[in-house]
Amino acid sequence: MGLSLERRFERYCDGIVSTLLHADREQPARWYIKGLMLPGERKSVEPMAARVQPEQVRSAHQSMHHLVADAPWSNEAMLSAVAERVLPKLIEPEDAVHWIVDDTGFPKKGRHSVGVARQYCGQTGKQDNCRVAVSLSIASERGSLPLGYQLYLPREWTDNEARLRAAGVPEEVVFKTKPALAMQQIEAALAAGFPRGVVLADAAYGDETAWRERLASHGLTYAVGVRPGTTVWWGEHQPLAERKLPGERGRPRGRLQRDERHHPITVAEVACALPGQAWRRVTWREGTSGPLRSRFARVRVRAAHRDQPRDEEWLIIEWAEGAKEPAHYWFSNLPRRMAWPEMADTVMSRWRIERDYEELKQELGLGHYEGRNWRGFHHHASLCIAAYGFLTLERLAGSKKNAARFKAPALPEGFQPRAAGADAAP
Repeated sequence: MGLSLERRFERYCDGIVSTLLHADREQPARWYIKGLMLPGERKSVEPMAARVQPEQVRSAHQSMHHLVADAPWSNEAMLSAVAERVLPKLIEPEDAVHWIVDDTGFPKKGRHSVGVARQYCGQTGKQDNCRVAVSLSIASERGSLPLGYQLYLPREWTDNEARLRAAGVPEEVVFKTKPALAMQQIEAALAAGFPRGVVLADAAYGDETAWRERLASHGLTYAVGVRPGTTVWWGEHQPLAERKLPGERGRPRGRLQRDERHHPITVAEVACALPGQAWRRVTWREGTSGPLRSRFARVRVRAAHRDQPRDEEWLIIEWAEGAKEPAHYWFSNLPRRMAWPEMADTVMSRWRIERDYEELKQELGLGHYEGRNWRGFHHHASLCIAAYGFLTLERLAGSKKNAARFKAPALPEGFQPRAAGADAAP
């Protein structure tokens, strides 16, 4: 007879809470992870404490709050422990593996909560008052798991030492762009020896030539988005022929030269210049509502950024039939002879990250932390990912859709959680 859900949960947590390095933190962590998976609209500390310990809400709330807002444990160690338990079930030797880079926004009122600024928020689809976190997930056909997660701090934060101190931001944290944060997570994943995968990212990351080149320098394969105005050397659009000395061989030694007749073109112009026979209708796999298919083209190009000589790579374009313009462009160093269905499945796999964020936000309360400080924001996210890891294992084990949902005890009579503040204190 198999172990009960409660016993499976306890065994899973044994390895996770061992990273906390203090026995007094272990029970609050178990309560916290369980509270994230229990039914309830808000997954902030107080209502979770009332659900997991209805007979001792005050003391549970205090210990859970201390665990998240104040205790100095390592987020990296916890995420590594989650990966150690989940990845062997998630990744099989024959699986196609993807490393998915993305960022997600959390609308937030006020200005004192760490990282809050006026910036683009994917959740609302516009410039908004929010904070944004960058993540790296590892994925196979079986599912996906976040490996890294860090808050992005705009310059208005990193240039204000008093503001950083008030939010408890560590002294070693300095301004880094979102691509720089993502590269930091990728390099940490390489150092940890996680199964390598094709790096997938949208144009906010892929349009940076130096970022792609750094991926290649690590021996990583990538398929990353680029913007329509990105320029390339393609077809008849080539630089001036290099003048070489007699007997000189090899690649050009300096910048490529251009003039009125020799200049690169945008990837959008390439798409419009391709003949009809260059486009293929590709079905790459079955979706929940039927086959996934669209129209694609691919050509070999050289990125023209700063006129540096570069090797050829794929420009892949999706342009659905009947659409006024292409939907997506990618640069990729995938193999030259890769079959179309496999290539389309690879470039389109980035969208599985949306499922990660949907469950982490809607089911596990990723955006529900109400404190202001750096430590609390990241501790809450790490515990959310730990809960997500357990649910992933349950799915991989063949449990029914709701099998890993604990039954919520009744809330204490008369319990009324405080309203979520616009900018609650730590």
